[in-house]
Amino acid sequence: MKTSPWRDPALGSGDTAALTGLKVLDIATMGAAPLAATFLADFGAEVIKVEHPENGDHIRAFGRRKNGKSIYWKTISRNKRAVTLNLKHPDGQEVLKQLVAEADVVIENFRPGTLEKWGIGYDVLAQINPGIVMLRTTGFGQTGPYSGFAGFGTLAEAMSGFASITGTPDTPPLLPQFALADGVCGAFGAFGVMVALRARDADPQRRGQVVDASICEAMSRLLESVFLDYDQFGDVRQRHGNRLPDAAPRGAYETADPGKYVALSGSAQPIALRLLRALGRPELCEDPRFSTNEGRVANAEELDEIISSWMKRHTREDALRILREYEVAAGPVYDVGDVFADPHFRERDLLTEMPDPDFGTVRVHNVMPRLSRTNGKVQFTGRDAGADNEAVFGALGLDGEAIARLRKSGAA
Repeated sequence: MKTSPWRDPALGSGDTAALTGLKVLDIATMGAAPLAATFLADFGAEVIKVEHPENGDHIRAFGRRKNGKSIYWKTISRNKRAVTLNLKHPDGQEVLKQLVAEADVVIENFRPGTLEKWGIGYDVLAQINPGIVMLRTTGFGQTGPYSGFAGFGTLAEAMSGFASITGTPDTPPLLPQFALADGVCGAFGAFGVMVALRARDADPQRRGQVVDASICEAMSRLLESVFLDYDQFGDVRQRHGNRLPDAAPRGAYETADPGKYVALSGSAQPIALRLLRALGRPELCEDPRFSTNEGRVANAEELDEIISSWMKRHTREDALRILREYEVAAGPVYDVGDVFADPHFRERDLLTEMPDPDFGTVRVHNVMPRLSRTNGKVQFTGRDAGADNEAVFGALGLDGEAIARLRKSGAA
């Protein structure tokens, strides 16, 4: 029986994941675009990861290593079969076209025009497979004056407006210590792919299309209220630390345990009033400075002092116990070790432990969100470059001699 280049036969059959049978080619590198493929793979999409035979995906060299292997690779490329192809090489392009003929989705993040220059742009691939959906992820989109610029998440976090409002008034803008913009765009990219597939399924001609995902625009999309403030009032949001200019109280407050903080939000009126009672200050519920959100925002500094003084008189455990008794929206400020240890996250299986040939086991984030009937699953961790060349190319009909020729020529 002919094997499939898409599905690892070792995984068996009978999966009920929502996207089982969806065939995705991930020819991208680094963060946002490969993450979109990972999100699809988590729900059963059959993803083939294509890397350059010499350089591989640049993300393999990103972050810390263990036993010479990237630890981040284990999760960003989980659930993906791994092959190598030189997309500049004519023979590599021919193999890619064979895969495209069977695929539903191609995910790429080269600078606009690069695939066209190599002769494998969307128009060419759509002639091979008119139903193909191509997710094109770049820093600034496929069009516009900045479309040809190199675009990393850092630039998106800066140019979207996000960094300008992050930090305190007396500090420079703050950039996150993780790939925030890449993650946001990856989620938007996966969403865009599913919308395009839904449109294809509803189209009598089953036509695919291009999904143009800009990392900067995806990040900017989250700043709705900031943009509306400027549009309607001409106000440019400034850095306010942990405060919100729209609602009070909101912040992270140190407790009697040094270095242990409690975060809380009183954005909703009933919660804010419950907080004042929890602080032992019910009379403030009638005080015009604190009885309405407008008053609390105008007197946010004084309110923060009242909250901070109360927090300093309580351990974090006691503070949380009291606040939760009053049904105040409050929680501890965790570091990653706290998250690992928390019983709620353990019961929810936030992390799942996977066997790994290099590390023995590795704990990675579980699939999110959860589906009650067709949930996804982490099936295996990221593989070595080209680990599936023989299996995938063999399933396309290439014999060992042909695969060896591809390798010798630099095409795979």
